[in-house]
Amino acid sequence: MKSGAERTEILHRSLRVSLAASAGFYPFLYWLQEPVLALYALFAPIALGLLSSIPGSGRQRAVVMLKALPVGLVLVALGTLLAVQTWAAVLGMLVVGFLLAFAAVAGPRPAGAAPGLQLFYILACFPPYEPQTLWLRLAGLVFGVVVLALCELLLLPQAPGPTYRTALAEAVATAGGTLAGRIHLSPGDLRAAGARLRLSRFPPAERPAGPGRAARGLSQAGSGARRLLEQLAHLTETGELRLLVRQNGSGPGAGGAEDADTPSRSLLPQVASLCDETGAALRAGRPIPGPERMDEVIDAFQQTRVRQATRNPADVPPVPVLRRQAAVLAVAESARILEISVRVGLDGRRSRPIEPRELFWYAQAPAPQLWIRRFTGNMTLRSVQFQNAVRIALALAAARLVAGSLDLTHGFWVLLAVLTLSRTTVGQTWAAIRIAVAGNLVGAVAAGALLIGLGQHTEAYAALLAPGMLLAFALGPLLGIAWAQGLFTLVVAIAFAQIAPANWQLAEARIVDVVTGSAIGLLCAMLAWPAGARREVRRTMAELLHACNPLIRGTVAALTAVPPGSAPLPPTQPALHRLRLAEAAYDQFRSEPAGSRPAHADWHAVLIAAGQVLLGAHWLPRFDMPATALPPDAADRARAGAHAVADSTVRLACLCTGDQPPPEVTTRSSPASPVGPPLPALVDLDVWLRSLDAQFARIEAGLPDPVRRAARGTTAGDAAGHLSGPRRPGR
Repeated sequence: MKSGAERTEILHRSLRVSLAASAGFYPFLYWLQEPVLALYALFAPIALGLLSSIPGSGRQRAVVMLKALPVGLVLVALGTLLAVQTWAAVLGMLVVGFLLAFAAVAGPRPAGAAPGLQLFYILACFPPYEPQTLWLRLAGLVFGVVVLALCELLLLPQAPGPTYRTALAEAVATAGGTLAGRIHLSPGDLRAAGARLRLSRFPPAERPAGPGRAARGLSQAGSGARRLLEQLAHLTETGELRLLVRQNGSGPGAGGAEDADTPSRSLLPQVASLCDETGAALRAGRPIPGPERMDEVIDAFQQTRVRQATRNPADVPPVPVLRRQAAVLAVAESARILEISVRVGLDGRRSRPIEPRELFWYAQAPAPQLWIRRFTGNMTLRSVQFQNAVRIALALAAARLVAGSLDLTHGFWVLLAVLTLSRTTVGQTWAAIRIAVAGNLVGAVAAGALLIGLGQHTEAYAALLAPGMLLAFALGPLLGIAWAQGLFTLVVAIAFAQIAPANWQLAEARIVDVVTGSAIGLLCAMLAWPAGARREVRRTMAELLHACNPLIRGTVAALTAVPPGSAPLPPTQPALHRLRLAEAAYDQFRSEPAGSRPAHADWHAVLIAAGQVLLGAHWLPRFDMPATALPPDAADRARAGAHAVADSTVRLACLCTGDQPPPEVTTRSSPASPVGPPLPALVDLDVWLRSLDAQFARIEAGLPDPVRRAARGTTAGDAAGHLSGPRRPGR
């Protein structure tokens, strides 16, 4: 059920498209007697205004349309020249179809304009081969697009929607207020504040999904804000946050034994201040002036912890305090990543290298490299955008081949049916085709009756076209695909009856072409990735978990190496690439009907866990690299715990794809307790591994029972152990 605002916008769009289409069609056809010019002036607004779903406000859509105009001119010229032979038009359709469909990787605006641009090539690549009319086609296209853009700007323009930057500022302010003690929210409310940053809650035009630095920075800032709020929710659940805030509001010594947590008391207010400044920068739209200061603050925090841990054993803080400090360090690192991401997102210009460089590689990369990397990164069979582009390109090329080989009348309707009815799963495609064919059949009968009744009375068709478009373009989106297809059949029959003499056979050709295109689209949907993202999300999640395995092992190996710093850090780029592919597959998976995606696992939890693995692989070596070698027993225990948690990723990856886990990762034994002082490096590592283990355990618990029983064994929590040492009596 559409909301009142959605219904209003549909009516406004119908008015704008109808006016723009009529503004060129009537004068060019009846005053200038140029049917080619009139045809392109009619279909240009329909293609970009109705068949395309360009997101954004009226101004944003107008800008996208004008930017798409040069591409449309090239496509019309290319189609006009390749119409000389069927095989040339088919090859052109294959390339053009893939490139325009693959443009979805560049963000929602190029993806929204792609169907209309496809139609420009489709309309031009059909016979008759008349290159001498090219200038008329281009002129009609320019007129139609420019008038439509003016209508978007001037005629009932859509107002801008809520911006992602504003919502991000509110989330960051919530985090800062919570850390400062000004706001007291429950864990559920904190998580809800983070959930409001999900991209699905924003209009497509406001989502930071493009390949540019600003979009990448805001996207990373959104992930950082959600992670920060989740950490605060966890600290609220355990009561640690309330204790820390109370200590910060107390005088020295007010905390008794808890006053040993002086480092946390000094770090937390600075994190809260940073969040407040970041939120203010987001509201103002300008980055925070001055240098980044959190690096020095965190370094000082870690040095204080090391000094505390190496004092007289009787003065070493208790283990709960050390764990609290580790949690505060993780919060500070999340705030640091968030602040840097916001700087990059608001500035948008190339900058000097930012640590960690693998997370902020895009900040120093030139714009062409960002675009190339986005496209080449998705040139893989594991990319759902690549799969969708291949599917639609093959279907359009096959439709062009069939229409050209059989010499179908108005054969471009075959390709239009493929373009408008194709979906990401065979089930969705079949459901859309059944309804669309029924609507077209009714529309064809009505169109045939209209053509028989009115005969060659052109003035009657001229009187019906404008109100017919207004009615069809409004009722179709409101009432569903059957109405849309049936009413569109009436509109095209009325339009073509004015361009050339027509009879009831025009309606017959329309239904034949739609059925042909539907059959081709359904066949391609059955042969090319028929399950949509349902299978791909399992494969990409499994590959992501496999990529996390060496990160966990390599991070611990770097921290426990002898001498310190002698082991190389594990590369994170493969896991980052897998994370992007998994996120894209998950987004499409969530967009498909629930019936086509039966519950298999909590994929969102997998993405969160992978993000935590990546962050730990960066900040643990950066802030916890020991100056001297760790005690051998404790280092061995840390490595054993890391191997156990890493084995969980292998087991989960196998379960995601339905494979049997290897015997060596089905069950594990628990290593002995560590020996040695509770050093900050060991405590932070323990907290990281325990958090990962808890997340992996929840993911596995959410799997269907038959899958879990296939790999039931001891939990990785036993293996992670107390890396920081046994608790002291009375502490």
